[in-house]
Formats: sequence, C-alpha cells, structure tokens
Amino acid sequence: MSAWLLSVASEGEIVYRTLATHLIRKAGFNKHSAQTGAVTLIQRFGSALNLNLHFHMLFLDGVYAEDQYGAMRFHRVKAPTREELGALVHQLSQRVSRYLEKKGWLQRDMENTYLLLDGDDDALLQFQGYSVTYRIAFGPQAGRKVLSLQSIPPAPAKESDRVAKQAGFSLHAGVMADSQQKELRERLCRYISRPAVSEKRLALTSQGKVRYELKTPYRDGTTHVFFEPLDFIARLAALVPRPRVNLTRFHGLFAPNNKHRALVTPGKRGKGRKPTEVECTQEKTIEERRNAMTWMQRLKRVFNIDIEQCEHCGGHVKVVACIEDPAVIEKILQHLALKESPSLARVNDARGPPDQSVLFQC
Repeated sequence: MSAWLLSVASEGEIVYRTLATHLIRKAGFNKHSAQTGAVTLIQRFGSALNLNLHFHMLFLDGVYAEDQYGAMRFHRVKAPTREELGALVHQLSQRVSRYLEKKGWLQRDMENTYLLLDGDDDALLQFQGYSVTYRIAFGPQAGRKVLSLQSIPPAPAKESDRVAKQAGFSLHAGVMADSQQKELRERLCRYISRPAVSEKRLALTSQGKVRYELKTPYRDGTTHVFFEPLDFIARLAALVPRPRVNLTRFHGLFAPNNKHRALVTPGKRGKGRKPTEVECTQEKTIEERRNAMTWMQRLKRVFNIDIEQCEHCGGHVKVVACIEDPAVIEKILQHLALKESPSLARVNDARGPPDQSVLFQC
C-alpha cells in the first residue's frame, strides 16, 4: 500500500498527458507545436474523513502556440462533450491499470481485479485499509461499518453531461471559470485546496463520540458519521501524507522549468529569465500591483491575520520596520513578554509583635 500511495504522482502525470494530448489535438496542433498547462492538487480525503485518493486539476481550456512573429498565442477549445469524456475516462482507466499492473501492484484474473498489498504488519497500512472501506479500526466493533445518521430522505441519482464513469474511474469537467472571473477562480482554488477536516462541522456528543457532518449529504440521506475517539485518531493518521511528498504539482506551461512560463503567467517568472534594468526601475501598472500581493496581504488571506488594523481601536496601522534578524526578534519578544506579564501586588514584610513592656508601663 505504501508503494502504491507513492505512485499517485506518476498516475497524475498519466492523467495530465492524456488530457493535454486531447486538448492539443482538438485545437488542431500536435505536442511539438503547442502546449497547455495545469495545476494538480492531490487530495487524500473524502467527505466522511475516509481515505480517498483523487486529483483536482485546474486545466487551461485551450493551448498556447507560437504565431508567425514568435509570440505565444492562446487558442481556446470548446467544452468536452459527453462522448469525449467517455472516451477519455476509458483511456485513463486502461493506462493507469497498465501502469499499476506493470509495477506489480495490480493483479487480474478472469473475474476480478485487485491490488497486491505488501506489509500486512504495517499499522498505518491497516488504518488506511479501514479508512478506504469506511470501517472501524479499533474496539469491539472493529471491522464493521462506521455508524452513520440518515436525517433526510434519499435523493434520486442525477446524471450530468459533464461526468463520465467507467471501471471505478470517474472524470468530472463541469466547472469552468472565465479569465475575467477572478472571484470564481479564487473560490475554486480555495475549494480544491481546503484541509481535510472542517472544525465547524466537527462536534462531540454527550456520549463522548465524535460527530462529523458531511459537506454534502449522500444519496441515501446520510448527513453525519460518528467515531469513537481512538478510531477518530486512526482516521486522521490515515489521511496524513508521507514525508517529502508534494501534494501540489505544476504541469506543462506552469512547470517551474518550462521555458515559456514567463510568457504566459502574470508574474512573468520562469526558467532563465532575469528582470531587465528597465523593469527594475519602471513602476508597476495597476494590473501588475493587483496580481502581486504583499506579505501582509498573504498573511491576511491565508491565516486571517490583519496586522494593518489596530486590535484596540480598529484603526489603520502603518508598518515602520521589517525585522528579520532572529537575535533582535528574540530580544523584542522577551521585552514584550516581560512588559505584558502582570505585576504582582507588593506585599509588606512581616512585622513582629508589639513591645508589651511599652504598653504596660506606669
């Protein structure tokens, strides 16, 4: 299982090459005369905190090709039809299955196809197996299905023209954002890069069980799942990726080493390109300033920390200095910690009893 999990990067390359070849041919070019690009986010979780490896890919809806003047020009293609999605998912299932079979991780017989998993004594492997099959990993109920709550009536299955399924593989191409729809594109990026657990939908019942609300109810009406605390920890352990495995991949024109990346991206950064003296001295346009966020804006966007707003009065705060020396930072933090620590009330020294001889003098 561990080796199979490490193969997701290669499988992602298979998926990208298949879809990129389709786009290039549909635009009327070949792989030598045109290129496309994509960003892949490898997600390991499902809505019920189950291990569910799948790819979210942001694809260009066209290709870039050089015109007669040597400039990169974009050629848009139409949205895929249902027949094209069916042919693509069939091609993907065949290529990925052949790759897994070649690596020795997939075994076929006359009736079934199953994975060959090594390392039965691996505890993490067992957690992952229980998580994939929606089963309990610990306790007297180990091996049984996770307790779920069906609080709404079952919904009929809906078929979409932008979804194709075959042999356990599915391909969805129903979401599109135009180049001018910046907010929609940002919302889409936030959705596919979201964390595995939503704290807003997580709660603890009066019986001590962990209750998790599904983001979208299942077709059978399931809206919640319940875990024992130890089994919940096992679920989280199964979702943790292996060390030094990047879950965000850049393909084609968006790859760091692509020579055309600087020509098609707003940041104009790419391999072998250095800013000229004119670019260093020239002021950025409004569009360029809009595309390049400051570190303060990124801090607010990612962690919701706004350091430009006063925490006491809510007014605007101006940054006067940016300190990067660790030694200086440590001294400032120590000074602030001493300054903010509450001072203890002064306690007078204890005094002895009064002089009794003075009190009883005649």
